[in-house]
Amino acid sequence: MATPHVLIVGAGSVGRRHARNLAALGCTISAVDPRADRLREASSEVAVVGCYETVEEAFHVDRRSLTAVVIASPPRVHVDQALLALKAGLPVLLEKPVSPDLESCRKLERAARTASAPVLLGYTWRWWPPIADVKRLLAAKTIGTVRHVRFVMSAHLADWHPWERYQDFFMASREQGGGALLDESHWVDLALMFFGSPTSVTARVEKISDLEIETDDNVDMLLGYDNGLRISLHLDLYGRPHDKTIRFSGDQGTILWTADPNRVSVAHDAAGPWQETNYTCGRNDMFIAVAQEFLRVAAGKRKASCTLADGTAVLRVLEAARTSSAEGRTVRLTKARAG
Repeated sequence: MATPHVLIVGAGSVGRRHARNLAALGCTISAVDPRADRLREASSEVAVVGCYETVEEAFHVDRRSLTAVVIASPPRVHVDQALLALKAGLPVLLEKPVSPDLESCRKLERAARTASAPVLLGYTWRWWPPIADVKRLLAAKTIGTVRHVRFVMSAHLADWHPWERYQDFFMASREQGGGALLDESHWVDLALMFFGSPTSVTARVEKISDLEIETDDNVDMLLGYDNGLRISLHLDLYGRPHDKTIRFSGDQGTILWTADPNRVSVAHDAAGPWQETNYTCGRNDMFIAVAQEFLRVAAGKRKASCTLADGTAVLRVLEAARTSSAEGRTVRLTKARAG
């Protein structure tokens, strides 16, 4: 079998991570980035056979040898770059979110329906082993009927990329598609993966800290379901120490997932005890799992487990959250229409 030749679009932190992982899995790597320093850094980490400033240039030179594309650029250019890849007949691993807005997301989803190549969407926490175990516990009704879920993601932006000024990070730019709501839509995706789409959204999407950014750094959201389930999400870019937790409260107990310590805990009685499962997996493990699935999807050996339809569902909630925050009201979500 020929060696896969993967084009990494965007040689920032996540793009270089994908390049390292795919190279370790035996792929040939080329890269696109308008910044020459990032291309040099990528080339210092793996053998990059082609470096280009634009996707168009890469396709002009390398199209016949390429077998797949990873899009790890800022969200504002995701759709245009993915459309170019699909037009070229190349499978796409698309970093989340699909795009900053629902309209362009639906545009890509429509194009993908008639494309000859598949798209895998990289909401990477889906591939985290403790999250997969939580999903199995919920399916087994371990805590009975779930009544309330609390998501917390709190992490100071200056700590994310200590090698660069956070003010220069795309997360600080509204135009680039940064901000807590868009970038941390991982947690909305997990809520929808666990429980499906809500029927109401109430939210505040704000900039409340002293961070030198033009994007939102605080999101508080309540998702309502017709069966009585309520899900609250708190996302912020100013918190220290960092906190990533999900607490599922059911009528027969509680499941608690924590990123640090890397653990899933279950309790059924008022005083406990907690039954704890500790994990040794590292953050890169979920990216490796995504890369492994992508290579199988690109080779036609399996279907994508996270799709553009999943990304569209997330964007519907995010746009409802924006509307709710701007207008100070609860937004009702109707049944999703075809894109």
